[in-house]
Amino acid sequence: MLQGFLGTKIGMTQIFREDGKVVPVTVIQAGPCVVTQVKTMETDGYEAVQLGFGDVKRRNKPQAGHLKNSKLSRYLREVTTDDTNEFTVGQSIGVDIFESGEKVDVIGTSKGRGFAGVMKRWNFGGGPRTHGQSDRARAPGSIGGGTTPGKVYKGMKMGGHMGNRRITVKGLEIIEIDTERNLLMVKGGIPGAPNSLIQIRRFGA
Repeated sequence: MLQGFLGTKIGMTQIFREDGKVVPVTVIQAGPCVVTQVKTMETDGYEAVQLGFGDVKRRNKPQAGHLKNSKLSRYLREVTTDDTNEFTVGQSIGVDIFESGEKVDVIGTSKGRGFAGVMKRWNFGGGPRTHGQSDRARAPGSIGGGTTPGKVYKGMKMGGHMGNRRITVKGLEIIEIDTERNLLMVKGGIPGAPNSLIQIRRFGA
């Protein structure tokens, strides 16, 4: 059984359950993925399956050589599996490896926010809006003493680059699966912009 899968984020919508409750879901274009390499204990010292996903606009000779027995893919990622003997190079895998009601972890790259101040980045309250504090409204305040300690401690919450980092959201429930269109609908929001790469991992794997 594969412990991971690849896809792209499409967007958010909502689904009505049988009891009438509405559930916010994120739609993921999950697969189809192709097996591009099978790693075994004999050849690599560990067992894993390399999956390929997405179309390639330009190809180079190293890519073409590595993927000559499978399909040229834009993204390549390794995922663990219980038994590598179940897979062969060139095999296509669909979203039907998952089931409705199953829980998964979703990994993506969050939207980049550029350089952000402390109020946006760390939810600071800012300074007073009165008593002549015209330039302190969005300032961080004190970042440390002068003589003691005479330095700024590591990890101090300050302005800086925000977003564009790997985020894992754990334990999201799969609400619905569309095997014909390879769509996976998971409860709640996931990181990343539309059309960004998403890794789906079995919960607890």
